Amino acid sequence: MPSGRVRKTVAPLPVRPRTARLLVLGVVFICAACGLVYELELVALASYLIGDSVTQASVVLSTMVFAMGVGSLLAKRLRCRAAVGFGLLEAGLAVVGGSSALVLYASFAWFGGARYVLVGFSLAIGLLIGAEIPLLMTMIQRIGRQKRAVAGSVAGAVGGSVAGAVGAGAVVAAADDEDDTSGDVADLFAADYVGALVGGLAFPFFLLPMLGQLTGALVTGAVNTAAGGTLVLWLFRRDLTRRSRWLLIVVNLAVLASLATATVLVDDFERAARRAVYGDRVRVAVQTGVQEVVITGSQNGPPDLFLDGRLRVSGRDEYRYHEALVHPAMRGPRARVLILGGGDGLAAREVLRYPDVTSVTLVDLDPGLVRLARTDPALVALNGGAHRDPRLHVVYADAFRWLRSVPLGTAPYDVVVSDLPDPGITASTKLYSQEFYGLAADVLAPGGRIAVHAGPIGARPLVYWTVEATLRAAGLHTRPYRATGRLSGFSAGPDRSSGNSRAPRDWGLVLAARTRPALSLCPQTPQLRSLTTPLLLAGARSAEATRIRGLPASTLVHPRYTP
Repeated sequence: MPSGRVRKTVAPLPVRPRTARLLVLGVVFICAACGLVYELELVALASYLIGDSVTQASVVLSTMVFAMGVGSLLAKRLRCRAAVGFGLLEAGLAVVGGSSALVLYASFAWFGGARYVLVGFSLAIGLLIGAEIPLLMTMIQRIGRQKRAVAGSVAGAVGGSVAGAVGAGAVVAAADDEDDTSGDVADLFAADYVGALVGGLAFPFFLLPMLGQLTGALVTGAVNTAAGGTLVLWLFRRDLTRRSRWLLIVVNLAVLASLATATVLVDDFERAARRAVYGDRVRVAVQTGVQEVVITGSQNGPPDLFLDGRLRVSGRDEYRYHEALVHPAMRGPRARVLILGGGDGLAAREVLRYPDVTSVTLVDLDPGLVRLARTDPALVALNGGAHRDPRLHVVYADAFRWLRSVPLGTAPYDVVVSDLPDPGITASTKLYSQEFYGLAADVLAPGGRIAVHAGPIGARPLVYWTVEATLRAAGLHTRPYRATGRLSGFSAGPDRSSGNSRAPRDWGLVLAARTRPALSLCPQTPQLRSLTTPLLLAGARSAEATRIRGLPASTLVHPRYTP
């Protein structure tokens, strides 16, 4: 009997080792794509529900990376049963990742918060993703042993004896082990990274626009469990005990059935969750290419307009904000007016009340919002049919990019109205930067004025006075003032239609020009519902009482706004 270590018998695979290796790498590719989709789903939904996308992305990604390291360590205990462990792992990942968007949205809708749920899902998904690589590495090495066993048999046949087979197989194994291990690692990570690339591109360009956040996560979970379960139950079926095989079949079928049921019921869930967030008077709920737009209220009553879960317009008191934003800037020449944002048509309504205004250019990113402002009866009644006025010209563009592209020689504007989302929202910070205000000043006529919405003073004075300091850094003189109202028209975080008790009660505004502007109403101002010159000056004194001095300007490379 020949001497030497007896090797454990390796059950033959149903395909050649090279094909088996490609199948495993293909599943690595799919699982990596699914894993990145789960991460992006959490970041996107957290930014939508909680606000401040930079903070939410940092929390999700750092928590996940930490959990992946822990998961990789814990996976050592499963390497002795890598195939069944991987199958169960992918089923668990499909359930957790696929349901994450549903649970996050439900937590926000019915319990009013999602921060702790977000951290929990980030940890759980990170642990499961981190455990994948060690198990997949073990499975690829299992294929390598099959390959070396075949090579040893061939060498033994050439040698003509069993001893020759064992000896030659050992020589082949010794020669190939080091190269195979390094090659396995390289191939595994290459498939993982390419899969992550595909998943990262599929999320914004396919899953999100075609399926939405909730259905997209559920479909991703189904693909995840189908890929992992099929690989183990077919390619590695001879490595499984009968009990393990039936366990994987039952678990994967249960996961697929659960995800399919949730997909069928997702529309009912969205309607119930939307009622919990916005109340029972939701009339319109659409996902445009830019944002979610929800209109609540009766057909004939004042509507409330929510953009991405944030109360943008309250029909009961929006006139307080829009009158205070527009009319102080209309004192002086006003033939040509530029409105940045304001797709709802409410700022345009106030501008167009002046008969000597000859041209209004409105730059808004979202055609879907403008379409609703033109067609929804409640919004049309609220904006006075401003979009039907022939003096109004709408441009669909990002305000920053549009200002950069204004051709030289274009007639300057007498008034610029910046009716943009709150500066505390991360996506809007570039629209409150020194560079942005410099571009706005460049299109301003001599003696022209800029009116800027700068967020609530009472709730976020640091943000407000940073906007004011940024306008001054752009070479403009400023007149800060505030307007008060029953409800907040803007918020850096999601609001409920019933009115959050913590919602701001004022609007912070700034009037700016190249020379110190006069803060008053002109004699030709049409009749207003809430604003007079004495109230305007009182709002200026109230704002000055909160001034924070010495604040640096916010720039593109160093944004300074915090929610």
